[in-house]
Amino acid sequence: MERTRLKISEDWLSFWLGLIIFVLSLGAIINIDILGWGIKVNTWSDISHALSPVSTSFSWMPGWVSVLSTYVFLLIILGFGSWALGANIKKFLFSFTIVFFIGFFCYILGNHANIAATTSKEMEKFGASWSLKLTGEAGFIIALIVGLIIGNFFPKFANSLKEAIRPELFVKTAIVIMGAGVGIKALENTSLSMSILFLGLCSIVVAYLIYWAFVYYIARRFFKFSREWAAPLASGISICGVSAAIATGGAIRARPMIPIMVSSLVVIFAVVELLLLPFLAQQFLWHEPLVSGAWMGLAVKTDGAATASGAITDALVLAKLKAETGLQYEKDWILNTATNIKVFIDVFIGIWAFILAIIWTKFIEKKEGEKVKAIEIWQRFPKFVIGYIITFLIFLLIGLISPSLVKTKTGNQIASAQNVQTVQQNQQNVSVASLQNNSQQKIEQKKTEYKPGPAKNSTEQGNVFRIIFFVLTFFTIGVMSNFKKLLSEGIGKLALIYIIALFGFIIWIGLLISYLFFGGIMPPIVQ
Repeated sequence: MERTRLKISEDWLSFWLGLIIFVLSLGAIINIDILGWGIKVNTWSDISHALSPVSTSFSWMPGWVSVLSTYVFLLIILGFGSWALGANIKKFLFSFTIVFFIGFFCYILGNHANIAATTSKEMEKFGASWSLKLTGEAGFIIALIVGLIIGNFFPKFANSLKEAIRPELFVKTAIVIMGAGVGIKALENTSLSMSILFLGLCSIVVAYLIYWAFVYYIARRFFKFSREWAAPLASGISICGVSAAIATGGAIRARPMIPIMVSSLVVIFAVVELLLLPFLAQQFLWHEPLVSGAWMGLAVKTDGAATASGAITDALVLAKLKAETGLQYEKDWILNTATNIKVFIDVFIGIWAFILAIIWTKFIEKKEGEKVKAIEIWQRFPKFVIGYIITFLIFLLIGLISPSLVKTKTGNQIASAQNVQTVQQNQQNVSVASLQNNSQQKIEQKKTEYKPGPAKNSTEQGNVFRIIFFVLTFFTIGVMSNFKKLLSEGIGKLALIYIIALFGFIIWIGLLISYLFFGGIMPPIVQ
């Protein structure tokens, strides 16, 4: 049986999983709700109203049946994928069941009205006298905290779940699915989407030429690390965490323990950033939502933590904006900004590893007759990025070929464009009053009613699975973050470099670049 087992990497698996869910979601475009039974979690005060299928065509289905259907579907496709990766399938079935239901329960809890309701009107609707106003994405934070408790206080139990602890697989699959939603938003607001893509390109310069050079210099000059240690450390801290550290270690042929140690360090600080930076963004950048999203993409390392921090920041900042100004902005623009930047950074991991391999073989560890093959760029290229681009382009083409499938928000487009122009003229002093007045004027100028087209329904069905994968990402990041074990590996000197780099310049340079490109630009307004 083992001889017939497929050979696939986690990167390719995320590509195929995301595409499978994406293709099935396309059924909604021809009014066939293949994934309409997927579970949707609503804000609730009565648990009986918390769960419902995402499609109205399945309104007859009880919520608990929708939960079980979603669980069984994911168990099958992830079970097959884990088998292909070489996992013990029996252990996977057990561990995934535990991971799914603990994580999902955390997400349900995060949608309780006392946690998720963001306005007095919502609180009144659910009979809540108070609320933390965190929106339903608070469930992600609860999942992370529960995961951290399990990982640090119940290590034996955490170890029993290891077959299903794959945060990078979960988040990369979610990113592939997310490409469709980004395509829809690109149709709704082309100018803003192009700005996000442009910043993504610029972020490559920041991550690879500024961050990397600084960290490498500090490691070599002040901490006397060898090149073998300094290069993977610079990539892990400045680029994309675990993936970059491993790719760099392989490119320069470092000892296997070095990228592993660096990856452990990245995991520790990714959790710290995930718990800290979104709340700082809520307090100090709530009036600059897209700046906060770009900041997450440039400052937080690893795909899982960066995307997760973008999701939390999206919820926290929009809730703060709504509470302070009374305006409700469209969800996911902050998340999409963070994710797009991270994807652009990921795209060049293979190219950067190839460049380092050439430098090492030609100038540092030169060996007679040794050459670096161009195919290594493809071998190191993150394949899930291809899936993200495919789902993005397909929905973009659907909207361009048949606009009736995507009812774009004409009123919102005008409101957003004019709001951006007005606010940009006063970038240095964006007040609550000006936001309210400008936005109200735009809403009064054109109130266009619209009905979401079939393509929108398709992205909503894919989105329920994207959310589940996010929940699994948060929970498993927490479970794998055993701080005591990581600290016992003797990474104190490496951690000091990380602290100096992160708080010395990475956070602040990332914030400056984010302000330069997104200062004063607001997401579209929900009418």
